[in-house]
Amino acid sequence: MELRNIAIIAHVDHGKTTLVDELLKQSGAFRENQAVAERAMDSNDLERERGITILAKATSVEWNNHRINIVDTPGHADFGGEVERILSMVDGVVLLVDAAEGPMPQTKFVTSKALALGLRPIVVVNKVDKPDGEPDRALDEVFDLFANLGANDEQLDFPHLYASGRAGWADDSLEGPRKDLSALFDLVVKHVPAPKQVEKRDEPFTMLATTLGSDPFIGRLLTGRVETGTLKTGDSVKALSRDGSLIENFRVTKIMAFRGLAQQPIDVAEAGDIVSLAGMAKATVADTICAPQVTDAIPAQPIDPPTITVTFGINDSPLAGRDGKKVQSRVIRERLMKEAEQNVAIRITDTPGGEAFEVAGRGELQMGVLIENMRREGFELSISRPQVLFRDEGGQKMEPIEEVTIDVDDEYSGAVIEKITGARKGDLVEMKPAGAGKTRIIAHVPSRGLIGYHGEFLTDTRGTGVLNRVFHEWAPFKGPIPGRRAGVLISMEAGDAVAYALWNLEERGRMFIGPQAKVYTGMIIGEHSRDNDLEVNPLKGKKLTNVRASGSDDAVRLTPHIEFSLEEAIAYIDDDELVEVTPNVIRLRKRHLDPHERKRASRAAS
Repeated sequence: MELRNIAIIAHVDHGKTTLVDELLKQSGAFRENQAVAERAMDSNDLERERGITILAKATSVEWNNHRINIVDTPGHADFGGEVERILSMVDGVVLLVDAAEGPMPQTKFVTSKALALGLRPIVVVNKVDKPDGEPDRALDEVFDLFANLGANDEQLDFPHLYASGRAGWADDSLEGPRKDLSALFDLVVKHVPAPKQVEKRDEPFTMLATTLGSDPFIGRLLTGRVETGTLKTGDSVKALSRDGSLIENFRVTKIMAFRGLAQQPIDVAEAGDIVSLAGMAKATVADTICAPQVTDAIPAQPIDPPTITVTFGINDSPLAGRDGKKVQSRVIRERLMKEAEQNVAIRITDTPGGEAFEVAGRGELQMGVLIENMRREGFELSISRPQVLFRDEGGQKMEPIEEVTIDVDDEYSGAVIEKITGARKGDLVEMKPAGAGKTRIIAHVPSRGLIGYHGEFLTDTRGTGVLNRVFHEWAPFKGPIPGRRAGVLISMEAGDAVAYALWNLEERGRMFIGPQAKVYTGMIIGEHSRDNDLEVNPLKGKKLTNVRASGSDDAVRLTPHIEFSLEEAIAYIDDDELVEVTPNVIRLRKRHLDPHERKRASRAAS
């Protein structure tokens, strides 16, 4: 059976996971009566809820005596660490583009990595049955994108198909029969070369580890493509680091291959196969697994450096330990180190004192996903405002710049341009009509200027705007950028908030809590209508007298309070504030709480 290894790359929500579902169904990977979840490749709870792919995952299908290994890659640049490693395992890529939106920033990010590796793309224009789809325009934009990214003549001469992943068809032309995906299967078999590694099956065994997983029964699993030789279950091998130094010797206890959505044990892995190995104790991502006689490590693809840092600390608020079970700094450190081991795009540094950890990564979404996962595992944390990482080049301070692509209704384009090119120090690159009364704006904005901007952007565009961002370059420091303009309302008492007090405070600003919410001294309960912070008492009840009169008893009608999502809360806070994250609650508070007040508040909250 001949092998083909491909990756599917696309922007967030352009339909690649849905297309993989259909490829699996039509290749016979599922039984007729088998119950399969929609978007079967998004196996993680967070992936299902957010509709995005976070972890790269592999599957395989069989078609006309060919085994096609398919890797579903993340579409978001924050998870680019996954993308860069995965592309080194494949021999071709299928680029999926929405017929209405065309190539978007995340498409650009992943495609640039694929073209740099010399992979020849197949372009699939998806969702051509949408009423606002313009497949020919999308195809022209893909060609322009490839040209801008420095594609060679062979890569520019790409084959293309028109498809609807949800309806389960792909054809050479828009007038095709629209029956099934056989045109896509045939094109992959014809256009993607067989792995070059197949010719090296007589050489000693080598494999580059690209993803790390774990199984409750067999332990650590390292996945990668066998570069040379063959491997049998029970063989003794060794792991080498990137510089060629020995990490460990171990015996392979199991070899797992992808068959449909499941992994099945196999006896022999041959050059070109994508497999998972078990048996190692220390080897990790980017290490070379090889036969004992091999001395040189396989070069690993360099990973783009982190651009932001967030401080993860223990939750030391008066309400600590009431909600979560994992609250000690030692447990938090172990969990973060485990994450850094699996995700090469993350760096962990201990801070003096050992109760907080600097976590450097690609972006706010990546950090938000990590915090959300820890929260669901029962951790309690205090999270700082994200800080941008700077570089020093030749004595000059450099900062990360992001390319921002915004699709917005024409009437709101003025307000958006004013915000990003004014106080946020962005440079407008391009502005053009995008059809259907929308404008597309492309700008280069410092990463600092985008922290906390998304909520403001949604307000300015009445929730209709779409903002996508991707790392562009390092550029000279652009000077100070003002942070949040409004002050906050801070509780001066501890206990349960009273509806009457919150009602009276509404004229001071917008509330973040409702009645009966537990509060403590130093907790942020709302946004002040002015630019200074104000201490208020949310526990102050109504003074009761014996006299009742129809005019003096006002009905308490509270305006619905603002409930922040995790990312919104982290983006909202200022440098002297923290987000308190527990499994069930997100609170904002001032960074420094008086120890005596903390004890008193803890007693009051009890």
